[in-house]
Amino acid sequence: ISFQLSARGHLSTWPAFGSQQTVVGHHKPCCAPEEGQPGNKRALLPTPKPRYLEELETYLREELQSLDLTKNNSQELKLQPYREIFEFMIDTFKTYKPLLSAIKNEYEVTLAYQKKIIQSLEPLKAAVTTMSDKCTQQILALQEKEKEKISVLQQEKQHLLKVIDNLKEEKSSLQTQVEHLQASLAEEYTRYLNESHARKLLLAKQNDMYKERQEVTQHKARGRGRYVKGEDVVKLTLALKVARRDLTKAQVKLNDMMADYGDAVPRRDFELLEKKYSDLLQEMKTQQEFLEELQKEHETLVEMHRETEQERDDLSAQLQRVQQNCTPRPDWAKCSEVVPGGAERWDCLAEGKSSEELVDVLLEEIGSGALKEMDVFPGWGKGDDVPVYLRHEGEVENKKLTKKDVVNILKDVWKEKTALEQQTGKGSSLPEFFLSFLQKKYGDAAAMEWSYNLYENMRLSPSNHLLRSFYDTLTGKIDEEQYHSQNQLISNLQKGLAASDSSHSGSLTTQQLRQEADSLREAFPLKKAESIQDLVDVSRYKLDSTEDLINYLLLFEEDEEGNSTPFVAKLRSQYVREKEEYLRQLKNKLGDLREVEADALKTTFCSISHNIDVQALDTCIGQAYQVPGDKADEGAEAVGMVLERLLTGDIRRAGSSGREGNMAGFGGE
Repeated sequence: ISFQLSARGHLSTWPAFGSQQTVVGHHKPCCAPEEGQPGNKRALLPTPKPRYLEELETYLREELQSLDLTKNNSQELKLQPYREIFEFMIDTFKTYKPLLSAIKNEYEVTLAYQKKIIQSLEPLKAAVTTMSDKCTQQILALQEKEKEKISVLQQEKQHLLKVIDNLKEEKSSLQTQVEHLQASLAEEYTRYLNESHARKLLLAKQNDMYKERQEVTQHKARGRGRYVKGEDVVKLTLALKVARRDLTKAQVKLNDMMADYGDAVPRRDFELLEKKYSDLLQEMKTQQEFLEELQKEHETLVEMHRETEQERDDLSAQLQRVQQNCTPRPDWAKCSEVVPGGAERWDCLAEGKSSEELVDVLLEEIGSGALKEMDVFPGWGKGDDVPVYLRHEGEVENKKLTKKDVVNILKDVWKEKTALEQQTGKGSSLPEFFLSFLQKKYGDAAAMEWSYNLYENMRLSPSNHLLRSFYDTLTGKIDEEQYHSQNQLISNLQKGLAASDSSHSGSLTTQQLRQEADSLREAFPLKKAESIQDLVDVSRYKLDSTEDLINYLLLFEEDEEGNSTPFVAKLRSQYVREKEEYLRQLKNKLGDLREVEADALKTTFCSISHNIDVQALDTCIGQAYQVPGDKADEGAEAVGMVLERLLTGDIRRAGSSGREGNMAGFGGE
């Protein structure tokens, strides 16, 4: 195989050289052609492709056609003809042979190294696939198991409600029977009482009649005594005395009997009433025992109902947290009538925000309007209690900055501060660095004006995370580490999702996002399953019900004013809520203590966070006592002060709590 030279003896640069036309002239070498000579002829001829190039292309084409590309190593087979072509070129161009040989060897070494890496990763790929399938099966099994348990509990609850209704009906029936028996007994008592009174009246009437009869008899006896001759008067007088004495005794005895037995009833009636009373008493005892059993069962059912109600309330609370975006809200569309920019700008501001966040947006709009109307800011003075970046007397001009300008300046402050700390290896105070940054960028005279303008814009922007976090850090409400920790958390999640995107398309389906729990578990090792489900739900806030593809890159974008997407906002709100819950659990564990020592606080942290490592524990103790964790051995601090310091710092759960589930159940409950 030979190669072709150009007209001047150099290597041909075809097709660049061949794309033009060569002017062939009859003139002497190294001499310009003479003008105006009639004998000169110029012909425009196309330059053909070099024969050496054509031979190489033909050889390559034949070799590629002869290959069997259906095998597994088809790519290596296709590479071999190109290797041979390159070796032909190396052998042909002697001058460039060392350079071309070095290039070829470097490529061969690199290909061998990459092939070795790919071969070493094959077992790991198979293990990852196996583990993913296993975790998916476990998740599905847990979902099915919990579904059956919930169904059984619901059926048992319905059965218990029916039993309670039946018991209530039986209790009502028994109460009706008791009332009926009481009314019947009262009627019987009234009847017997009337009979007793009638009997007393009858006895009194009988006694009166007896007395009248005795008097009539005595009167008749006296009349006869006047005409009976021979009757002894003394004897009659004595008989009369005896008769009167007997009458008096009989009357006394009769009165005693009437007094003793006036209320008595006949034995036959008494025995009938006594038998009826015994039957009613026995029936009442039986009903009483049955009622006591029903009351015990009712108390048991009430207790079970209370437990079921508590479980229902817990499940309802969880459901409300999951369906937070579906809770009823005020008619926020009315705000579009007063917010500058109309409905379009309000829709952009309100997108994906809760009612509490919308209140902050309204306050920010009101504050921004008031800020634009101000021409100057009053100075705070130069006292020691005034922050160093606000120490100024007199008025300061309002530059009326846009939120975009403020966001860009604050990002530059964070960027330069981080670079300076990485370079020097030492931390610096944000207020002092903030002032020095403005002095360096705008000069000493204008630095204070920029400081006041930035401060007021940050203070009146509670809904913007970048401005709010910078303001809270600048004023000492939170520790600077919180801002960096949240950004690192978001960065880890973005890297985990990117690692799950094997096609590098920038999108994942919801099912893939649920199945790729390993990457999310690395970013959030202690996050609850319902919190992860909230993140999955909010990631679909711009999707239709039929769409399933999530562009995860858009979830982490910011607009020019530094506003984050609802997904990132949900991550940050979960960070704050989890820290508050952690500290609330710590406060409950401390109980009624007013002061706490470092050793006692360490013990409390270990009790609510199992497996917490020494470094994380020292960080918490150092934040609580404002000294290095290994030196906080003496003295006690107020519990309120300790909790307040922990709230300002970057405190997170560093071990399992035994009460909260991790992400092993991500994708379903």
